[in-house]
Amino acid sequence: MKKLSFYIVDVFAEKKFAGNQLAVFRGEKMPAAAEMQRIAREMNFSETTFITSETKKNGGYNVRIFTPGSEVPFAGHPTLGTAHIIRSEILDGKAKKVTLNLKVGQIPVDFKEDSAEGVYWMKQVEPQFGKKYAAKEIVPILGLGVKDIDERFPVEEVSTGLPHFIVPLKKLSALKRISIDRDKYFKFVKNAWPKPILVFCPESHTGEDNISVRMFADYYGVPEDPATGSGNGCLAAYLVKHRYRGDKAIDVKSEQGYEIGRPSLLYLRAEEKGRKISVSVGGRAITVARGELAE
Repeated sequence: MKKLSFYIVDVFAEKKFAGNQLAVFRGEKMPAAAEMQRIAREMNFSETTFITSETKKNGGYNVRIFTPGSEVPFAGHPTLGTAHIIRSEILDGKAKKVTLNLKVGQIPVDFKEDSAEGVYWMKQVEPQFGKKYAAKEIVPILGLGVKDIDERFPVEEVSTGLPHFIVPLKKLSALKRISIDRDKYFKFVKNAWPKPILVFCPESHTGEDNISVRMFADYYGVPEDPATGSGNGCLAAYLVKHRYRGDKAIDVKSEQGYEIGRPSLLYLRAEEKGRKISVSVGGRAITVARGELAE
């Protein structure tokens, strides 16, 4: 295997050593998928990406995304973080837009220097909504009671590229109290469309007018994720569909990762026009390390 360069990026981070860690690999010749999977397991971040072409193919750059357990068609923080590396390391920091060719399709990422101090924005695919569940079906997995669920809104399957269960809680205290029962979790997701569970509440850790989120995806080898772009995209679509904030459009910030020592901030925008909902998720990306995989 020829030498591969890699970068470690903190994504959805307001400063270094926060947000969600990502390893991004590039090189003249990429290894086979099985070797990519072994590298992802060795890095042991929630995701590792491989830029498999440094020249455009159909207007975008080919990228593959792996969790420690499997390859996935889409994930938010790997998309944003990889676009950051393509822009900063391959395109000399000059591009305002980078498109990634992922298994889910093409995902454009825009960099706007005049928007929230250099936030990267990725437009996600049109949301799909699946089954709804009673609160009593989900609370045993979370170690909570039915009284903790905000039953004005459903527990629902949503996808903007990677399907999630979306679970609304009433209070931040309940969000902090979650303790996943792994046996019940794996039984619940075994034959389900989504595998990750994203839980949210309308209260923030910081006192700002933000929402708070936790996401659990042990099925993919990620017991808890510090910042989930795909899941927050699903959440943004959900908030609009159910008029959670009373409007057909939202522009909110989502706090995640506080319970595991990786504070993260995600910017969520979504709007319903006609029968379609457009979803964009934004955040900052910071390169914290560069290296080379030993032969």
